[in-house]
Amino acid sequence: MARKHLLSDLIGEKLPAGNSEQISPEVSAPQYSPRGAIGAVSRSIEMLKSQSLMDLDPDLIDAPLVTDRLEESVVQFEEFAQQIKEHGQQVPILVRPHPSVEGRYQIAYGRRRLRAVKAAGVLVKAAVKPLTDEELVLAQGQENSARQDLSFIERALYAVELEANGFSRQVIMAALGVDKTGLSRLITSASQIPADMIRAIGPAPKAGRDRWTELAARLEQDGAVESARAALATSAFLALATDDRFVHVFDLVAPNKAKKPRAHVWKAEDGTRAARFKQDERSITLVIDKKAAPEFGEFLLAALPEIYASFKKTKQ
Repeated sequence: MARKHLLSDLIGEKLPAGNSEQISPEVSAPQYSPRGAIGAVSRSIEMLKSQSLMDLDPDLIDAPLVTDRLEESVVQFEEFAQQIKEHGQQVPILVRPHPSVEGRYQIAYGRRRLRAVKAAGVLVKAAVKPLTDEELVLAQGQENSARQDLSFIERALYAVELEANGFSRQVIMAALGVDKTGLSRLITSASQIPADMIRAIGPAPKAGRDRWTELAARLEQDGAVESARAALATSAFLALATDDRFVHVFDLVAPNKAKKPRAHVWKAEDGTRAARFKQDERSITLVIDKKAAPEFGEFLLAALPEIYASFKKTKQ
């Protein structure tokens, strides 16, 4: 009988839509820790008590503290949502009881699944676990590391927003699985590009750190940010996939290449094409054609002092 009662404890009671009866995270520790099979089962019971699987109304679940992913294309989401509708939700999302609103929850990870289930008009399967703010961020980071599909700029923007929300760099490094140097690169990259521009472009998985860094440098040119923002609002831009959006903006703010000055031929009164010259804002280049005027170059060099002296007199 004792074994029957012990195993029956594995089936938790079904909780209501609210969270008023959630197990408190501050569960007192037992005075002793059983060993062997009984100890293993007891630890499993405690784990299930701290993380209850529930069917929740998607409308009761609020956004996380910091969004860890950029929005994907409508086509990609619709394909995923159709899979959820046809085959059901296979993997639960993770939520915590809302820290400030009774009866609501806050998602840690699984926003995409939540959107798809909500679109299907059914309840969402969720693991409910009491989490501190730091634990929620770490859970997001571990989930993303396991999938390894966050793009560089998503990781960078996530790091910036975590820091803006007061999380320490130690927590951010743990969440993203990077060292101090890696975190510094992420934060620097995202800080140099306006957040609204990043969100408009999207995750752009094919654009790595070097190209985002180059984009940040190009945006420092006069008028580059304004030109890019003007393009973001066009229907043609919005129709592009995220990687194509990046390329469009990247090319749009490319450095202006100065046009090479055109060479002109200087022709003497007798028709001799003795020289070619070209000029820009910084210099005039004169090329003497030795074949057309073999001795003209030496003569010109010898006469330069006199020519320059005459020039100075005109300025007096």
